[in-house]
Formats: sequence, structure tokens, C-alpha cells
Amino acid sequence: MGPASLQEETEQEPGGEMECYHSLLQAGSQLENTLQQVSVPMSMKEVDGYIEKQVAYLSGGRGEDSSVIITLPEYSAFSDIPEESLAKVLTYLTLIPRARQPGVKFIIILDRRLDTWTSIKTALARIAASFPGNLHLVLVLRPTSFFQRTVTDLGFRFSQEDFMLKMPVVMLSSVTDLLRYIDENQLTSEFGGTLDYCHSDWIVLRTAIESFAVTVKDIAQMLQAFGTELAEPELPDEGTAIVHLLSIHTDKYRKLKEAIWSVSKEGRHLLASLEASGREEDSLWDIRLDWETVQRLLAQLRDMESAFDGFFEKHHLKLQQYLQLLRYEHSFQEMELSLERLATQEREVSLSGETLTQTEQTLRDLDSLEAHAQEEMARAQTIILHGHQLAACHHYAMALIVQRCNELRHRCDTLSKALRAKHTHLSQAHQLLLRLDQAQSWCDDGAYLLAQQLVEKFQSKEGAQAALKDIDRFLEGAPSLLGSGPDLLAVEFESVLTPEIQVQIEKTFEKHTAVQEMIHNRQVCLRKLADKHVRPIQLVAPRPENPPRSKSPLFSPKHGVDGLKFSFDLSLPGKRTSRKSPGSRKIEVMHDYQENRSSLLSSLEGEDSPDLLKRHVMRELIETERVYVEELLSVLLGYRGEMENPGLSGLLPPILQSKKDILFGNMPEIYNFHSRVFLQDLEGCLETPEGVGACFLERKENFQVYECYCQNKSRSESLWRQFSDCAFFQECQKKLEHKLGLDSYLLKPVQRLTKYQLLLKELLKYSPGGCEGTSELQGALAAMLDLLKSVNDSMHQIAITGYQGELSDLGRVLMQGSFSVWISHKKGPTRMKELARFKPMQRHLFLYERALLFCKRREEHGEGADKTPSYSFKHCLKMSAVGITENVKGDVKKFEIWYSGREEVYLVQANTVEVKMAWLNDLRRILTNQQKLLKDEHCVNNQMPDHIQLSPPLSESKQQRASISSEDTESGRSSPDPQSHSPQHRRNRRSWPGAPHSVDICEGLEEWGGGEDPSQPSDTEEEDAAQLAPGRYKALAECSRYGPDDLTIKSGDVIQLQHEDSEGHWLVKNLSRRQEGIIPVPNLHMILGNSSRGQSTRLGDPGNLKARKLSSP
Repeated sequence: MGPASLQEETEQEPGGEMECYHSLLQAGSQLENTLQQVSVPMSMKEVDGYIEKQVAYLSGGRGEDSSVIITLPEYSAFSDIPEESLAKVLTYLTLIPRARQPGVKFIIILDRRLDTWTSIKTALARIAASFPGNLHLVLVLRPTSFFQRTVTDLGFRFSQEDFMLKMPVVMLSSVTDLLRYIDENQLTSEFGGTLDYCHSDWIVLRTAIESFAVTVKDIAQMLQAFGTELAEPELPDEGTAIVHLLSIHTDKYRKLKEAIWSVSKEGRHLLASLEASGREEDSLWDIRLDWETVQRLLAQLRDMESAFDGFFEKHHLKLQQYLQLLRYEHSFQEMELSLERLATQEREVSLSGETLTQTEQTLRDLDSLEAHAQEEMARAQTIILHGHQLAACHHYAMALIVQRCNELRHRCDTLSKALRAKHTHLSQAHQLLLRLDQAQSWCDDGAYLLAQQLVEKFQSKEGAQAALKDIDRFLEGAPSLLGSGPDLLAVEFESVLTPEIQVQIEKTFEKHTAVQEMIHNRQVCLRKLADKHVRPIQLVAPRPENPPRSKSPLFSPKHGVDGLKFSFDLSLPGKRTSRKSPGSRKIEVMHDYQENRSSLLSSLEGEDSPDLLKRHVMRELIETERVYVEELLSVLLGYRGEMENPGLSGLLPPILQSKKDILFGNMPEIYNFHSRVFLQDLEGCLETPEGVGACFLERKENFQVYECYCQNKSRSESLWRQFSDCAFFQECQKKLEHKLGLDSYLLKPVQRLTKYQLLLKELLKYSPGGCEGTSELQGALAAMLDLLKSVNDSMHQIAITGYQGELSDLGRVLMQGSFSVWISHKKGPTRMKELARFKPMQRHLFLYERALLFCKRREEHGEGADKTPSYSFKHCLKMSAVGITENVKGDVKKFEIWYSGREEVYLVQANTVEVKMAWLNDLRRILTNQQKLLKDEHCVNNQMPDHIQLSPPLSESKQQRASISSEDTESGRSSPDPQSHSPQHRRNRRSWPGAPHSVDICEGLEEWGGGEDPSQPSDTEEEDAAQLAPGRYKALAECSRYGPDDLTIKSGDVIQLQHEDSEGHWLVKNLSRRQEGIIPVPNLHMILGNSSRGQSTRLGDPGNLKARKLSSP
């Protein structure tokens, strides 16, 4: 139920609160009516201070017919009072009696005893114009001086008619005449009366009464406004808002109560003052009326306060109950969702456990679910108890709360019942499968017992009897299930039987029948031997001195049953022969004892054979490939796919929605390749592991998708580090039940790529040299290693900065690495000499198919810095103008790279000889390919592919060419051969006609034993490699940990060259260190020098080195 429904429940509560609200409004209305009756519309402050100046005043005296006396005492500045101000004074003084007694008459006493007729005439005229009430009589005390009295008498006689038309005026000669019109006790002392009047006290009292009335009116309005605010039906739907609202209402209520208390105190004080004045003079009628007014206002204020207290108490209780209901509903909804999740998990628990392990795991999962459900149901009981407590406290939503309690109780009962039923079913299924497993184990033990009984031991009577006793003891321990039969078992466990369990039951009893027959045959044979002593037959004993091996489980239900012949997975001592069959190695157990014995003793040969080990590796390759494909699918569906799920859009940062291709790279492409192509190829090689190498080679190009993935890895990791704490990834991981985060699964493709070469090494390890598919395995291993190297190189390549142009135009990156570099310039003012004296520069070199880049490696340090290095571009050499000198005198790890006819010479020092040789191999291959391309172009242009002619001596312009030399140099400079332009030298240089520049080749002339002609050059590297032959050699140079096999060769080690693959790599075995690995031909030349079988010379000796150059324009 949502907030709207809770609001409806609030509106449907009993009408106590609204009744109190109406009572409050009624009390406020009565108070307002009273205020209107007794309040004066004009306040003393509005009279401009003339009341305080005593221009006129109400003494409280009364004339005939209870007329109110207004006295205008002698005031010299009367004529200066503005008409508007005089009108306000008279209006204010007349409003006070009229508010108490509507229609009351007024008598004005105009005291002008010290004034003139002119002043009297002016005053009477202004009074006639400004007086607002019912003027009954005007009594004028004329001036007392003789002159002014006479003037007044004459003036009044002539003007009497004018005044009498407007108001009745009586001209009095003295105060004594005044007593004829007004009683003495109604006149103040200045007129000879006894009425006690103090004008300042009257002002204070009147001001207090007016202030009290205004305050009461304000309090009444505030109470009504606050009551209206509380009576609003709209309530917030959040608990915190309700708590805040309760706090605000309580604060306002307290402030209003304080205001009511203050005004009540003011009223009581005013009442006491009026009472004191009334006791002094009981004849003061105005004071009595004021006292009654204040008393009435106080009573009505108390009534309104009482109504307000009742309404606020009701409303406050309603808000508290609404808050309780809101919190209870929130707890109910959370518990409802939790119970629903538990019910969903309970429904997902499968009842069809096919194996004992699956059923035990399901029971463990169910126990865990039950424990969690018990905790949640205990919380539900607490919520139900709290609901009953609310209902007992007469909550206005009692019906809804009781309904919620019943719903929770019903859900808990349903879930508990379902869990108990499922637990009972699974426990029964577990019991059945456990008994079946025990029965199968008993059958396995029986077969193993029979296989363990060696024939030569029971050829005697005692041995046969002992064997029979062993069999009898074994039969005594037969499980009770095997004695009940399948039909009785089906009846007992009818509720849990599934087709899979039924098949297991049938296979178990079939297996039991077979073992029983085997035991019976053995017993028959043994009884014959025990009854009659037979001369033992001399049989071949399969190493009986060895202790019996640990037994392995008997055949599983997956093994087929063919007639009376069954297959058992056993490990037995003795001579073994391999019996090939689909699946695993098996023993064929027959009924005949002699056949059983022969089979048992001869079927296990070759347990550690290379074929078996190779199959194990092949199975591991396929199984891990399946797991890998499943993991990729889980990532793509559970993470990448969920990015499109609208239900999780609130948890996903918007920026990630557009960057999922960066986060996951081309993982979908990798998954499609492995799931649709490569996994099926591998599964096809399960029975023929020798074909897996060809499988890798066939899909070699498809593996290039990993290069793109690895190049994107750094961007993916950076994005992951930025959003790794995102709630979206945590929710997806929770749904997938992954123990590791997404970053671990994004690393899977990289890990898988490195795993392939390890598995291929294992397969190659168990593949003999002449075995079918070995060369393909070697090629596959080399391809995977090349791919790893290419991936590594490309990941370094993307970190190059500052290169102006497209790196893709340089071709594929072949090599990359860090070197120490010295630079020499042939021309220019900054030419450097004797480079060995200067500190080298550290440069990172990138070898492309068309260029060689020199870069400077840079790394950021500090917290938060990217640990991936970057490479700042420094220089670029086009391969079409590059030449190399392979050996530099003084350091076997140095070589020269020269550019544009040695205009620039770069002396490069590698970290190891192996690194140097690897770079020289690739450099030599690039330059050789360039030479072949030029040769083909010349042949096509001249249509003379086979013609070879001599070329003239080299000119200066032809020195800008790609060349290879093998010379001893000093200080980075090569020493030219003084005979380079001799006729003999020219005969050793070949060129292709038709080219714009000649192609000169000066091959290295190696000194070989056996009378070979040293003047005959070897045209290609392959011809040099062909001179190596399988056999044993003695190493003259060191090769520390070469290649992925970590093959180590030290000077003096005896090595054996076994065979050469199609790419010019030799499989080499170090006999001194018992290691084996693959080494390229150039590295073998470095290790062996100028070698013959059984004898080797050092390749780097000066006497054995000749100049060898391979150049192209």
C-alpha cells in the first residue's frame, strides 16, 4: 500500500479531531463577536495626542436619562485645534459609551469662565459641526468678568436662535446653576461635585483595555489560523517529514500557549485594577461595564484555549499514529520483498538432483536458505507483534494493520511449509543416492578385491581358503539396498524418483549382478582349489614385490553396459598393456576367471605413456576453454548487457553508457571467435591431440583480435579505476554471484592468451620428435609466442608521443626495447669523436617494417600518477637508407646502425647478447626482403631474371643504401677493406641489371673446416643455416636463459642439435644441464662459432671473421 492509500486511511478515521476543530472555530467566532461589540474602532493613538492634553474627557458622570457627560475644560489653544483632530477627539469619546450602550445621549459641559464670547461662539460652532453622537444638551459656563459676561449675554441673545437650531445650548452664569441640571455626585470637583476623576489614570486604564482587546483579537486569529493549518488533510509520505512536522507543530503550540498565558495574565491584572476602582466608588457605571467586558473576554479566551488544546491533542495523536502507520507500512513492504525473494530462491532450488554431490550441494544451499528464512521470519514475527500492539492502542488504522499482520503470517507459513516439503524431498533423495553410492562403492571394492587376489598366493589349499574367507567377509558387508531389489526400492522412494535416478538404480543393480557373477565364478574356482590341491601353474607374476596401488572408484554410470561385460577404472600392480577405448583407460572384466586375470594383469600398461599425458593436457585445454567462454559470456550478459537494462539505469552513471566500448573493448568479437569457431575446433581434436597444432595455425590470424583488446586495456583500466565503486557494478556482481570484481574478468583474455603457450609447451613436451603433428605444435607455439610479443610491442607503441604522422604508415611493429645509444655525425659543427668516452643516451627503439624510431622513455611518479610509461619521439630512420654493422670490437653486445651512407652512425648496446641477436635477425630480414623486392623489380623491367653481370666500382652516390656488414670497428666506425675496389672484389659483387643503382653484396666469408673454399660466399642466411647438421657440439659462448623455455647454455656445455623447423629454429638439448629449447640459427652461430661436429671455434675470433655486406639502394 502506498502513501495515497495511507492518506485515505487517515481521512477515514473517526470524527473526533474534526469536532474539536469545529469547536475551536465556534469559540473563535464568539470571541470575535464579543470583540466587535465591546471594542472601539478607533484607538487613543489615532487622536493625535489631544486626549492626553485634556481637550475633552469622559469623567464618568451621568446626566438625566443616563446621558453621558463629556467635559471640555478651559483650553486656551482650543481655537488652534484642527477641525479633523477635534472631530477625532469627539468621535473617540462618543464611541466608548456607544460601544457599551448603543443610542446613548450626550451632555457637553463647555467651561469658558475665563474666556471670551468670541471663543464661546467659535467653540459652539465647531462642536455643532464635529459632534458625531446624539447631543442632548450643551451647558456653557460663561465668562466671570463683567465685561465678558455682558458681551456674552448680548451675543448669545442675538445668536441664540442659530445655536438652538443646531443643538440645545444653556448659558450658565455659575457652577451653582450647573447643579440644577446635573447631580453633584456626577460632577467633578472643579465644578463643585464629588465625582473623583483622574485624567492620567483614565488614560492608563483606557490604554490597557484597548491593548488587552487587541491582544485577545490577535490570539484568537492565531489560534484559528493554526487550527486551519492543522486541519489540512494533505500529509507528507516520508517519516522524516512527519517527524519534522510534529516538531514544528509542537513548537508553534508551545508559543501560542505562552501567548495565551501572557494575555490571560494581562487580563487578570486589568480586572484586578478595575475591581479596585469599583470598590472605591460603586457609582462609577463605566468601570463596572469595563470590568464586565474584560471578564467576558477572559472567559471566552479560556473557552477558545480549551477547544484549541483538545483539537491539538487530537491532531498530534493523529500525526503520531500516522507516523507509526507509515513506519509500519515501510517495515511491512521491506519484509514482503524479503519474503518474496526467499520464496523465489526456494522455487529456484531444484528437486531433480542427478548425482549425490549435486544433491548434497543442493541440501547445503537449502539449509543456508532455511537459516536465512528463519532470521527473516523472526523479523516478520516482530513486525506482527508490533502491529498487534498498535491495534491494542486503538490506532485509527486498526483494520489495515490487522490485515498486514495476517498477510505476513500467511507468507511466513507458506514459505516455511514449502521449505520443509522441499527439505523432506531432498533428504529422501539424498538418502536414496547415498545408498546407491554405497552400493556402487561396494561393487567397486568387490572388483578391486578380486583384482588384488594374486593367483600365485591361492594356488595352495591354505591360500584358496584364505581368499574364500576374504570374499565371505566382504559379502557380509553388502549394503541392505542390494538385497531389497529395484522394485521394492522404487516403491519406498516413489515420491523422489526421477528418470535419471531410475537409470542409476537400474545401472547399480546391473553392476551388482555383474560383480555377483564375478564373485561367484571366483568362489567356484577357489573352492575347487581348496578341495583339491592342484600343482600351481607358472604364470607371469607382475612384480608382486611392489605394494598394491591405491584403488580408484569403479566405473561410473556413464560407462556403457554391453551384455555381461563391464568397464572398470582401476589401477592394479603388475605388467600393464594399454587398451584404447573412447573416454578413459578401462579394464575389461569377463566372467571366466582366467580371462579376468589376464585382462586385469595386462590392461593398464602405459599409464604414464606420453599419449595418455597428452590426452590429459588436451582435456585440460578444452575444459579451460569452455570455462573461458562461459566467463566471457557472463561478463557480456551480466555487465555489458545490463547497461541497457532500464531497471538499473538509475545506478549507472550516464558517462559510462557511452563508454562501454572502452570498458569492454572488443570482448564481444573475442567471444564470438572462441564460442563459434575455436572451441569447436578444439573439441574436434579431443581424440586426436596431434591436430591441435594445425588448429592453432589455421586460426592464427583470428588471434589478432587480442592485439586490439590489449591496446585498449590501459584505457579500460583507467575508466574502471574511475568508476570501480559504482553501485551498478556492485549490483551486477551480486546478481552474477561473482567473488571477484569486473576488473578481474576483464583481465581474463590477457591471462588466456598467456595460458595457450603454456599448454602448447606441455603438449610439445609429451610429443616425440618424429610424432605426427609435432612440427605443427612447434609452429603453434612459435605463433603464440610471436603473438604475445606483438601484443606487448603494440601496447608499447600506443604510448609513443610527439610523432608527426601516422604510425600505421610505418608498417607493423616488429621489435621494441631499451638500449644505450651513442651518436656520431659525419658532417656538421657538432661532430663527436671517440664516442666511448661520452656517457650514452638511453633510448627506446621501435623497429617497424619501413622505419626505425628512437624514443625517450618517460615515467610519471607520485601518488595518483599513471604507472604506464610513455615514449617521447626523438628521431626516425627510414629502413630504405639504413645499414648495420653486426659486431663492434670490444663488446659483443654492441652493434652499429648507420644511415644515409654513414652520415649518421648510431652505436647501440643491448642488455644481452640474445637481445642483440634477435634485433639483428629482424633487421637482416627486413633488409633482405628489400633486396629481394629490388631484384624482382629489376628482373621484371629487363625481362632477364636469370642474367647476372658485373657492376662497376661503387660511386659516392651509391653509398646511400641499406647494407649489412660484419666488421671489427673502433669508436663506432667501420674499417673498410683496402681491397674493396680490386678486380677480385668486383667479381665477388653481384648486381641486377636495369636498376637505377647497382645492388652490391659483399658476403661474409666464413672459414669452415673440411677444405671448403673460403672465397665462395653464402648468398643468404638460409645457406649458412643449412651448414648446421644434427649432432653434438661444444658451446664456446654463453646463452643465458634464451626464449620461453628458459634454456641456459654456458661456455663448455655439450649440446645436441636435434632437428630444424620450417622457420629456421633448431630444437636444442643441453646435455650438460638436461634442458631443452628452441634457438634460432644466428644465435647458434654465436654460441658455436665456426663449428664442425664435435668441435667448435669461437665465432667472434678475429681470424675467423671476414667482411660480409648485404646492401640495396
